[in-house]
Amino acid sequence: CSNDSEEDLFGDYDSFYGNDSLLAQVDDIEHGYVQDENTDVKAAGEIGNLQPGVHQKEQDNFSALENVVVLKSDKEGACQMCDRDPADGNQELTDSILDDLPSSQLLYFEEMDKLSSASRTSPVSEGRNERVNSSLDKIRDPSSLCAGADHRNRPTDSSSHSKGVLFKTESLKDHLKSAMTGNAKAQTLQVSKTKQLKEAVLSEEIFVARRAIESSSVDIGPFYGLPSKVKDLFRQLRGIETLYEWQHDCLMLESLQQRKNLIYSLPTSGGKTLVAEIIILQELLCRQKDVLMILPFVAIVQEKVWIQGLSTFGIELGFLVEEYAGSKGRFPPIKRRVKKSLYIATIEKGHTLVNSLIETERIHDLGLVVVDELHMLGEGSRGAILEITLAKILYTSKKTQVIGMSATLSNVGDLQKFLQAEYYTNNFRPVELKEYIKIRDTIYAVDSKTENGFAFSRLLNFKYSSNLEKADPDHIIALVTEVIPKYSCLIFCPTKKNCENVASMVCKYLKKEFRAHREKEKQDLLKNLKSIGNGAVCPVLKQTIPFGIAYHHGGLTNDERKIIEEAYSSGVLCLLACTATLAAGVNLPARRVILRAPYVANDFLKKNQYKQMIGRAGRAGIDSAGESILIVQEKDKHLVQDLVHSPLESCCSNLLLELTKGMQSLLLSLIGLKIAVTHEEVDNFMCNTLLGVQQHLLPKEKSLSEIIKDGLENLIQKGLLKGRISEKDHNSKCTLAITPLGKATYKGSIDLANCNLLYRELKKGLEGLILESNLHLLYLATPYDMISTCSPDWMIYLRQFNQLSAAEQKVADIVGVPESFITKKASGQAIRKNVDNAVVNRLYLTFVLYTLLKETNIWSVSEKFNMSRGYVQNLLNSAASFASCLLHFCEELEEFWVYKALLTELTKQLTYCVKTELIPLMEVAGVLEARAKQLYNAGYKTLAHLANANPDTLVRMIEHLSRRQAKQIVSSAKMLLSEKAEALQEEVEELLKVPTDIP
Repeated sequence: CSNDSEEDLFGDYDSFYGNDSLLAQVDDIEHGYVQDENTDVKAAGEIGNLQPGVHQKEQDNFSALENVVVLKSDKEGACQMCDRDPADGNQELTDSILDDLPSSQLLYFEEMDKLSSASRTSPVSEGRNERVNSSLDKIRDPSSLCAGADHRNRPTDSSSHSKGVLFKTESLKDHLKSAMTGNAKAQTLQVSKTKQLKEAVLSEEIFVARRAIESSSVDIGPFYGLPSKVKDLFRQLRGIETLYEWQHDCLMLESLQQRKNLIYSLPTSGGKTLVAEIIILQELLCRQKDVLMILPFVAIVQEKVWIQGLSTFGIELGFLVEEYAGSKGRFPPIKRRVKKSLYIATIEKGHTLVNSLIETERIHDLGLVVVDELHMLGEGSRGAILEITLAKILYTSKKTQVIGMSATLSNVGDLQKFLQAEYYTNNFRPVELKEYIKIRDTIYAVDSKTENGFAFSRLLNFKYSSNLEKADPDHIIALVTEVIPKYSCLIFCPTKKNCENVASMVCKYLKKEFRAHREKEKQDLLKNLKSIGNGAVCPVLKQTIPFGIAYHHGGLTNDERKIIEEAYSSGVLCLLACTATLAAGVNLPARRVILRAPYVANDFLKKNQYKQMIGRAGRAGIDSAGESILIVQEKDKHLVQDLVHSPLESCCSNLLLELTKGMQSLLLSLIGLKIAVTHEEVDNFMCNTLLGVQQHLLPKEKSLSEIIKDGLENLIQKGLLKGRISEKDHNSKCTLAITPLGKATYKGSIDLANCNLLYRELKKGLEGLILESNLHLLYLATPYDMISTCSPDWMIYLRQFNQLSAAEQKVADIVGVPESFITKKASGQAIRKNVDNAVVNRLYLTFVLYTLLKETNIWSVSEKFNMSRGYVQNLLNSAASFASCLLHFCEELEEFWVYKALLTELTKQLTYCVKTELIPLMEVAGVLEARAKQLYNAGYKTLAHLANANPDTLVRMIEHLSRRQAKQIVSSAKMLLSEKAEALQEEVEELLKVPTDIP
């Protein structure tokens, strides 16, 4: 029923929870404040003037707190970590949740607690009363409403607090009455109270942030539209005082101000990443939009604004966001402000994420996409996936800004057309790079002005004995001893084995004095490697590290690689022998870079790869110049002349070269996501890809439209699409649709080359899945793309087979590898029966995974199967990823319902591969297995323990943990705990919500 009188609506209303009305109590409280002689109204007015315009009315922003603004700036913010008693953690977490509520809600909680305590009093309810009362005190105490007041040294005695209330002339009672009237008239929303409350807090805080940005009295620069606090944090965390001139010019580009897409290109070490970080922070903090950053070599996806385990670059960026969010600033803390996300993803995960955003219609929330190493577009299947991802973003979200950066770009015009982007380039390098080649014992400078491109520089000055000449015919020792141990050196080698051989050879012939350089730190490094290797250290590293030398390649575990990189960065190690992946994936500069040979494996070096490697020479702020020396055999001299003087390779589309992961995958997902559902619409989309821009490079036999038509027909034949394409008119309006198998394939990111085989294997599994152990399920989750990398040791194969139970041996028979086959192979007998090699290899990899899940020790398993530990870890990571893909595949097909629960558990086991008790700790950023064991043994056994830990105590108790790492772990644990609590709270609200359609 309606009521015309607002006064009548609430005037005499007694609330359901007590004898006195809420408004009457509010009036009494407020009246008490007016009477309070200690309330300094003048101070309140002065403080209020610090934020002009902040408390002006914004309709629909925040019903119960319309004219009250609370900018929380407590010293102990959730992200700004301070030393405190861990025992206070739970109370502080609850306090912070209550702090987020409007005053009317807190008053309501107080009355509810009074009512509940009347019937029963328990320690739990008493604790809750204290927390609610403390939060109410913050509301009642005027000083808690001061925006910008310095609470740093505030005394605990309430009488000495600075007092200030941001109220208009009307009373709080009037405000609440007005708000309650509005609420009563408003249509009831079918959402939970928690969600409504969050949205209200969000609206108010966005309003405050925007007013703060607009206000001339608020500090939002001089740092490129960001608060100067961000500049301070760059200085504190990264040691960056000022930007290079090119960085300033780039950030001030008109195209960036107008949010146009941009490609920028500079030599390696020029400082490209910093520009990207600033643009990302502008998007997150000022424009409040989601950001996706695609990195080529980071295997961890970050899907929350608090960072949980990234590469060094990612952690620093995430740490910076967190530090700023917890600092006193004009913007509300990010974790309370909005659920905006910073996604940091590999190329593959970025594609999966974009599909998800398009499907859930959240792609428009994506304000910015930053692509590091844009030249990856031209590199194999990953290039094809990157092209697909960017094409989808450009087509479905016109307001999303795309920024691409690279050190090695050639055909920029094509890339500009594809990304509809402006272009900025500069030849700046903070340290001069001098390029040399070495033939025999002579060093030549690379000089394009000379006739053959090389100018004599010097002869090597190092006396070689005949024995040493045999051991080191390329004079590597002469080249490295000119710089180490005082300066650092990288040697790029063609193969992993070559890296280890070079490291061993160099330390054999070094003088004993090299051992004395930073000896204790090198001993600590070996101890650290021993602890993460469960007591084992690689024999090569044990031999080389005392000399300050190590190798770095894919055969190392993630933990080992990280420790070696840190030791090299800090100067404990002075020489790394590494493969080409280090050049592109990790920022480890050196005074001198030596290229052992102009090859990567058996392939001659490409110009892009050469540029990436030599770009690591010269460390900004340390070296006056960097040197690169390419060791050349006489037979390769002409090839090397072409290499050093040729232009960079063009970046060409791989959509057709990588057919199943490229073109076919794209066509399937376009129709599955309903981006394009007719041949004509697909043609339009394809014209906007890099392939569309480069149509002139296609073979003349077929046009792009005909290639598309063939691709669509192929997908229909495979049973992944349904519909037809008219023969007479290829622009027919016939609508294509995805089949359940097609949907499962693109949702699970399954390679189209394997989707039908996978379906048949899962179907066969339904007939008799052996569940005595997880061996059969593990076989189904063993990734297809690792099969070609495996060559079984038949004696090990037979030994592992014989250790299986009778039921487990039956699994081998079911999948198609009979015992007789393994036995004959192991004894070298001839095989008459035809057995599928792919199945044989896949089962061997399954045995590796099965042993790994039982022993949870990469070292012992790698020895048992005679594989490198890095390979075993890579297999584990691939299996975890494929198990997750398999789960998504099965979720789309009702017939595979039985696999869902089984695969959920298996994915978790493969992801962590540790004893069950360590899994909660490993969910935290920066905590891998070795660290999790240290923390568990020190008494930090749960997420709550870590969230409430004191970083200084952690540093004292945990070996080899820096204070910065400790702060990162505590911060990440807090965020994770808060998020889990929030999710549970939402679930509770959803359960308690009264249905609106009760009969």
